[in-house]
Amino acid sequence: MTRHSRPTELCYLTTWWFEAPLDRVYQALVDTGDWPAWWKSLRAVEELAPGDARGIGRRYRYRWRSRMGYRLCFEVRVTRVVPGRLIEGVAHGDVRGIGRWLLSEAQGVTRVRYEWRVRPVRPWMALIAPLAEPMFAWNHHAVMRDGALGLARWLDVPLLAIDRQ
Repeated sequence: MTRHSRPTELCYLTTWWFEAPLDRVYQALVDTGDWPAWWKSLRAVEELAPGDARGIGRRYRYRWRSRMGYRLCFEVRVTRVVPGRLIEGVAHGDVRGIGRWLLSEAQGVTRVRYEWRVRPVRPWMALIAPLAEPMFAWNHHAVMRDGALGLARWLDVPLLAIDRQ
């Protein structure tokens, strides 16, 4: 009898805090085509399908370059939208799983929480994931830091904090 191990799931949580109105931050996240202008790790975004009026069904292909030099390509299909509050999508390609943006605002400060729960699909990544998870976590958090700094510059607003788990 052969024992099959479950693929390693990578789970990361990042929170960005901006001194900015929620609607400006939300609009920047919805305008995915602009991301490469402010997120230096993102090499290209290609819209594959527009989705409905709320954006559900919208599909994009993302091409990322990690801080460690490897590249990732995956598509995301938007599955849930609560305007101004939530954008959720299913990823498939070099990774498979779910990404979720959650936004809230209090006293002029917008909190952006990003949840990323994926399994690596590329053979080399899947093979080393159980041992390399700390390296993947470091890379993910570095890429997310680049995103927070870039978005603050793009919006010309203060980035107050970045929290990660």
